Amino acid sequence: MPRSHPARPSTTSTTPAGAVAPRLLIVGCGDVGMRVLRRVPPGWEVFALTSSPARREVLRAAGAIPLLGNLDDPRSLRRLAGLATHVLHLAPPQASGARDERTRHLLHALRRGPAPGVLVYASTTGVYGDAGGAWLDETSALRPRSDRAHRRVDAERALRAFGQATGAHVGVLRVPGIYAWDREGGHPRERLARGTPVLAAADDVYTNHIHADDLARACLRTLLRAPAGRVFNVCDDTQLRMGDYFDLAADLCGLPRPPRISREEARAQMSPMQLSFMAESRRLRNERLYRELRLRLQYADVRDGLLAGRPG
Repeated sequence: MPRSHPARPSTTSTTPAGAVAPRLLIVGCGDVGMRVLRRVPPGWEVFALTSSPARREVLRAAGAIPLLGNLDDPRSLRRLAGLATHVLHLAPPQASGARDERTRHLLHALRRGPAPGVLVYASTTGVYGDAGGAWLDETSALRPRSDRAHRRVDAERALRAFGQATGAHVGVLRVPGIYAWDREGGHPRERLARGTPVLAAADDVYTNHIHADDLARACLRTLLRAPAGRVFNVCDDTQLRMGDYFDLAADLCGLPRPPRISREEARAQMSPMQLSFMAESRRLRNERLYRELRLRLQYADVRDGLLAGRPG
């Protein structure tokens, strides 16, 4: 029987009589995973994989059954075989290499038993590479530029192959920058407070965003609705260049606007990681999100989402 979920208002099962209650496994249950946990329908049994013994109580209090395991250690994943009817894969790849070995370890573990009916993976919009500000949809060519993006492309391909081999419905969410007021390290006010510069208008790039709560809702909607092999751009409707986004956040938060510098100055002042986010410009179409998942974003405009959840 599904266990009770103290973080949710009801534990009455919505599963038809005689049917097996859905069992969800969340892999990579960080900030977004915890937001998903708060929204799981009553009657679902939820497991959360964690490599940290210290997080077990936090996950248990949120309504999940914690499982100790490490995606870098395939032997620790054996108990995942046949465990879940649905899998939500939110874990990032390892820090180096062209292949996502963590995803491959997870899929190997899942292959050892009956495959889940649905597997949803949170990828990144970085798989598209630089489009020079052009509009892209889910059918656009993948042109990853960084090793980080190449690992995500590898994960997407491995997951599609898993779905074709096992019959699992695999859904891929391509996710841009995630923000929320209560997301640690995930709100522009923190960068603004440090005075980090942005590119001058002549050099600026288009950037895309999604509120963490809307991403959590998209994860659940994909677990419930998505047909096999479908890909979704999970972004809001706002189209802003990066500097304009930070200017907007500064104005809303009552902070100074960031200094503007040329791309040449940025190369001298910023880390390769910071520069990588300023090297790609694209605008993303999200019609599938609305048309196929029938998801209505709570924060379709960053102007509404940037201050949502602000204390006081």
